[in-house]
Amino acid sequence: MASIFTRIVNGEIPCHKIAENEHFLAFLDIAPVAKGHTLVIPKKEVDYIFDLEEELYIGLHLFAKRVASAIEKTIHCERIGQTVLGLEVPHAHIHLVPLLNMQFIDFNKRQSMEQDAFSALAAKIQANFV
Repeated sequence: MASIFTRIVNGEIPCHKIAENEHFLAFLDIAPVAKGHTLVIPKKEVDYIFDLEEELYIGLHLFAKRVASAIEKTIHCERIGQTVLGLEVPHAHIHLVPLLNMQFIDFNKRQSMEQDAFSALAAKIQANFV
């Protein structure tokens, strides 16, 4: 059975897309720990990030770097934190989270946002993606 992320890639489930190319997709997390919390995934479904082929692994991180730059231009923050947790969805992914300080990130305290707010935020970050 396809992961929820593969279903997003295939267009079966909607997302608030930030950026996309042939191999990767970035979209807003639906339960963000901070405004602008974004997931970056390879389109190829691989469960464990360290099982990605080397070229795909490197490409994922380079794509994430560009996405992080767009988020940083859009959201007031000190920097963008990056984490790979990897157990909640069996599809390799990177969390990019705008940080104001070291205590700012808490994956146990998720925020909720209205769909219109997600759409508006995604559009703002997209505008800064180069």
